Amino acid sequence: MSEYTNFVGLDVSKDKLDYYDFISDHSQHKKGNDGFRDIVKGLLDYFCVVMEATGSYHHLIASYLYDRGVAVSIVNPLSVKRFIQMKLRKIKTDKSDAKLIAEYGREPKPKLWEPAPDYIMMCQMIQRTISQYIKHQTSLKNKLHSLESKGITTGVLVRSLKQNIKNLVSGIKNLEEEILRLIKGYEPELLTNLQSIPGIGKKTALLLISGTNAFSTFENHKQIISYLGLSPMEYSSGTSVNKKSRMSKTGDVRIRNHLFMCSFTACERNPHCKALYERIVAKGKSKKLALIAVCNKLLKQSFAIAKSGIPYDPHYKSKLKNTLIFSFEIVLNKHGIF
Repeated sequence: MSEYTNFVGLDVSKDKLDYYDFISDHSQHKKGNDGFRDIVKGLLDYFCVVMEATGSYHHLIASYLYDRGVAVSIVNPLSVKRFIQMKLRKIKTDKSDAKLIAEYGREPKPKLWEPAPDYIMMCQMIQRTISQYIKHQTSLKNKLHSLESKGITTGVLVRSLKQNIKNLVSGIKNLEEEILRLIKGYEPELLTNLQSIPGIGKKTALLLISGTNAFSTFENHKQIISYLGLSPMEYSSGTSVNKKSRMSKTGDVRIRNHLFMCSFTACERNPHCKALYERIVAKGKSKKLALIAVCNKLLKQSFAIAKSGIPYDPHYKSKLKNTLIFSFEIVLNKHGIF
């Protein structure tokens, strides 16, 4: 992002935008589409607009600016919060936030944002809706169980709860079928290849594709592990502070849960995961820690398959080694060395 010399801070809320840039050194309040157009008019090629990820509010203006060739960077609100705390600022207003977001963009120089394809965005929205449906379904089941434990098994309330649970089950099924239709339409090969990994099922494969933008925005498997909150966090200082390491848990909890369930099957059927699990347990580590390591291994295998386009092969490394040896022998023969 070194080509951008001026960073614009944009504080996005439901009804208005607060805009700040260093050249004019003042803030402006903007509303609606007129505000979008006014912002674009004042931007030059070397401007980069920095904003926080604010649920669904930031997406419309970010897409609007991106479609018109404006550089956009969307940053984690927690990072901005820590940056403001580091500056020891006492004032908290929308105007001051816009200025501090601009300052944040000028110092760490965050990466540019690109919108995900429409089908990925739709899949992500459907997945979030499914999660809400599942939570509501669990709540209704608990309520029904509570009534049954009190001996109430009939009546309007029981029938209503059962009907709502039935509707939610049907709704979840329809939404899952829609995700499958979208992924099969755009990423059929990737979906098939991911399911070739022992331990990765259809639902987990769909979650991974939609949750990672089909692995397109990551450079290596470590970035995915960190993104999904499966990387270990160590907290120690000197001799007095030495807390137990734990997962960061900053990513999609649904993907983590699915991967954790997949790890049990992978320990039995996936030779690489099985060897990893047994090696960690043999060192005296906990089984839960070993299962988390297996989750990371599954993500590493998924990333490799997504980037190579080759289905899972337990003997891939040995085949690759033999191929390299054979190619080396051909080179030696060609030069009369071997």
